[in-house]
Amino acid sequence: MSVIVENLTKIYGTQKAVNDISFEAKKGEVLGFLGPNGAGKTTTMKILTSYIPQTSGKATVCGYDTSEDPMAVRKNIGYLPEHNPLYKEMYVKEYLTFVAGLHKVGNKKSRVAQMIEKTGLDREQNKLIGELSKGYRQRVGLAQAMLHNPDVLILDEPTTGLDPNQIVEIRNLIKELGQEKTVIFSTHIMQEVQLICDRVLIINKGEMVVNDSIDTLQNHVKNETIITVEFLEPVYKNKLETIAYVREARSISDQKWQLVAEGNNDIRPAIFKYAVANNLTLVEMHKEVISVENIFQTLTK
Repeated sequence: MSVIVENLTKIYGTQKAVNDISFEAKKGEVLGFLGPNGAGKTTTMKILTSYIPQTSGKATVCGYDTSEDPMAVRKNIGYLPEHNPLYKEMYVKEYLTFVAGLHKVGNKKSRVAQMIEKTGLDREQNKLIGELSKGYRQRVGLAQAMLHNPDVLILDEPTTGLDPNQIVEIRNLIKELGQEKTVIFSTHIMQEVQLICDRVLIINKGEMVVNDSIDTLQNHVKNETIITVEFLEPVYKNKLETIAYVREARSISDQKWQLVAEGNNDIRPAIFKYAVANNLTLVEMHKEVISVENIFQTLTK
């Protein structure tokens, strides 16, 4: 495993920012690290990158302990912090060349050129970093994180400040990198999780609530089926709840309802029969898909 976290805890005064969490991330995997603001995501990332020490527990990156061998950890990690620190008085290409020198990258010139191309900085490479938009500064941060070709990438909200086209490009880049590296990234954009991640880790108030693959994520929420249905005519809650397997009818309007059934029961045929029997005109009927956003909200309320 590229990253192994065992019973990790971080305490600030009387507050447990991270409380006894454990997980692993392997090569060729993109791990989405989710949680509300203040959940402990950034603290965990800072521990993994040896920026701050844990209170207890253990974390290793590529076999190196984050407390005992921090320099070896940093050599194997590319890190983009939430607040991207850059030297604004330096030019883009100059800054990346400087960072390449710090990492003792061989053939600096070609590697810098490669990263500039990968992150779409071609037209901006001769500009001062301080003159760049927030989106392009984020690209510079991504380029510096990848310069030394690390085995592990830790990206804290990497698409913040990017326009829609840039977001798609960076998402594709993360997915591509995830085929050969270990990528851990945090985001508040649930669509990104579904598009990029192989696995999702959700923490809330410092504690782990989910560590599972995208495919099996739905197993962590109540097992129910929701059908949204709209009639041309007004209908009543007590009548809808007489339909077979309907546990609850939730009103959106007098004509539009969400009908909740236990388990995986497909109640659409029963709804159709109910409409015919009661001379109702069906305008719309569809099964709601439980999204990562629904799951996140349910587990972090």
